[in-house]
Amino acid sequence: MMEALQDPGFLAALLAGLAAFATILTIAAPALKGNKLETRLKSVSNRREELRRKSREQLQEKSLRRKDEGMMRNVVDKLDLQSALKDDNLEKALVQAGLRGPRPVSAFYFARFALPFALGLASFLYLKFVNDFDLNFQLQMCVVMFGAAAGFYAPNMYLTNRADKRKASIMKAFPDSLDMMLICVESGMSIEAAFARVGEEVGTASVELAEELGLTTAELSYLQERRQAYINLAERTNHPGIKSVATALVQAEKYGTPMGVALRTMAKENRELRELEAEKKAAALPAKLTVPMIVFFLPVLFIVIGTPAYIQIKENDDAEQNPVARATE
Repeated sequence: MMEALQDPGFLAALLAGLAAFATILTIAAPALKGNKLETRLKSVSNRREELRRKSREQLQEKSLRRKDEGMMRNVVDKLDLQSALKDDNLEKALVQAGLRGPRPVSAFYFARFALPFALGLASFLYLKFVNDFDLNFQLQMCVVMFGAAAGFYAPNMYLTNRADKRKASIMKAFPDSLDMMLICVESGMSIEAAFARVGEEVGTASVELAEELGLTTAELSYLQERRQAYINLAERTNHPGIKSVATALVQAEKYGTPMGVALRTMAKENRELRELEAEKKAAALPAKLTVPMIVFFLPVLFIVIGTPAYIQIKENDDAEQNPVARATE
């Protein structure tokens, strides 16, 4: 096994197999993805109960906290990682990624502490006992340090990637949800009932948006200031379109302007924003296709064009080297 791991051909085949497996997994992921709407709505219901308890007990804190007594929390408390690895924007980033409560905070600090040691040690052991790729000591130490640095920044990269995917899912269905919300408001529904109704309908298109609308409905019902619910929605999603909608709803609540007018304007603007985003992606497509075409398409094209000419030249060379065979033919 050690000899196989040191063989470049085996490593190349292993990487090719992993790439093929990742490709198949990516293609099959949509079919294997389960329906998370029920779980998300259950978490929204739990949040509603928390807000209800908060209203009854007349708490002045910003949000309720559940106790976290797991192993990661114990490590974080004993080593005081929250002070050593303090990140002022952590809670906001976790909320934007859809992670709420104290447990994700403990998991983040624990991962940021443990992953640099884990990846650095894994890099060192691989270079020491498996294959050092003929690197000198300085380069090996650079590889180990790179692994440790990757482990330190990996949690932040994970949160950013998850928040971006969540934002894309929300914005994919948000303009349509505004249209449905406009219909509900103009039919005589209150804004809370409109949020609740649209959250139920939009769950098949975007579970994340259904969760946010349900959470906003709960906050509208139990927070002391209704405007805070709209502000929280804008902060959780962190998208200019939703921030504009939240600002318009806050102004409508403050000055008494009709909700239907604000929602109609915001729905139009968000549809235009979605169209501009699609046009932007379409305009960037040729530049993104340049490298794949150079790497994958052009070599194949050269082979297809040049192979017949190469065969013809080879046959002519063989005929010139064997005049007897050429005369016999």
